[in-house]
Amino acid sequence: MTWGLHDSIEIEKTGRPAVTVVTEAFQTAARARAGVLGLPEHPTVIVEHPLASRTPSEVEKVAAAAAARIAAGLCRPSAPPANESVRSQVTAKRAPARAGRRQITGDFAGANRVLEDDGWTDGLPVIPPTEALVDEMLRGTTRPPDEILGRMEPLQGTVTVEKIAANAVMAGCRPEYFPVVLASVSAVLQPDFHVGSTACTTGGAAPLIIVNGPIAARLGISGGTACFGGNIKANATIGRALRLVMRNLGGAKPDGMEKSTQAWPGKIACCFAENEARSPWQPLHVERGHAAETSTVTVVAVRGIYPLTEGVQTTGQGVLETLVASMRYVGSPIYHQMHNAIPVIVALCPEHAEEIARAGFDRRAVRAYIHEHARLPARALRDRGYYAPEAWKGLVDESDPDALVPIVTSPERIILVVAGGDGRHSAWMPAWSVCRGATEMIADVP
Repeated sequence: MTWGLHDSIEIEKTGRPAVTVVTEAFQTAARARAGVLGLPEHPTVIVEHPLASRTPSEVEKVAAAAAARIAAGLCRPSAPPANESVRSQVTAKRAPARAGRRQITGDFAGANRVLEDDGWTDGLPVIPPTEALVDEMLRGTTRPPDEILGRMEPLQGTVTVEKIAANAVMAGCRPEYFPVVLASVSAVLQPDFHVGSTACTTGGAAPLIIVNGPIAARLGISGGTACFGGNIKANATIGRALRLVMRNLGGAKPDGMEKSTQAWPGKIACCFAENEARSPWQPLHVERGHAAETSTVTVVAVRGIYPLTEGVQTTGQGVLETLVASMRYVGSPIYHQMHNAIPVIVALCPEHAEEIARAGFDRRAVRAYIHEHARLPARALRDRGYYAPEAWKGLVDESDPDALVPIVTSPERIILVVAGGDGRHSAWMPAWSVCRGATEMIADVP
């Protein structure tokens, strides 16, 4: 819906009429998005929901019933004028760079009720962002409070250092965490992250932050035991701060632009460090060309965490065989969306990683093995999931039902990290749809 609406409005700004067809479940989101794009009066035709589960003949009936309304919309005068930019129309409507101030009386619980009623929380209690606390958070960076980092989709909120600080306070961050939060926000604002699409998808994608470099140990960002969700303050609050920024400045909230069918707990927070001390290989950020003493964040919107256990095989080859078997998963959309060059994260526990390295696999060899063996035959994927004809054009010979479809387009699209504590449990995490992920260096390292 988001991109279809965007394209319709882009057509309208050329002076040609356009109409967007939206199902009942998305009409509120469509109105909000049209307003942000500067054409709140853009015509939409609302049809019954859902469509995906209907037969072709049933969809044809829905289309026939909507045809007269579509034609009426296309026959009306278009707006805006051909020489007027839709984007320039909305510039004056955007929120100011300086965060607003509001007086709230009462105690901590009362302040939380007000913030919750106004839609600024994620359902959990927050630290009220008083000016004193925000000023303290801002001491974690040398960047000016009114510096604009960008616009947060889908509702194009103005993202400033001060507004990020306010959300970091609400999340419970310490000031020394703030450089990591800033880098994480900068990462999701990169074009390859596609924050608007990932924030609004029914697929429930949520950002996962991987921290590399010396800052992880310095701040206590865990890459060891229970690193994905083990009551670790730095992990929990940094991940939560990013989500609050996306929610509060981007506007993707339930009953509005947030359309996740189910979502997963990463919508609250998901942040961990690579366990570089127990990795047999160079860390992720070094592999990506950064100096070992540099600190970075890599952020990817993923569908969830898919765990696997291998406690019987004692060779690296055996561990890899179990890993790729767990990744041959018909219900994961990544096989249907891999042509978008999206990545998959593979997080090996230290014991698995050590066994794989002992068997002679370096990082490159592990990625190559996964790419070669994490594949499903085209016949298993056809007419399931998000199958679309010619989605694999140029990548797989779809005319051969036994042709093997890889989980990603190339070994380079596999993000390999070592994470976790003792035990024999690893995980993989597929990226969503169009999110290729992004890496940012962490500045102002304390």
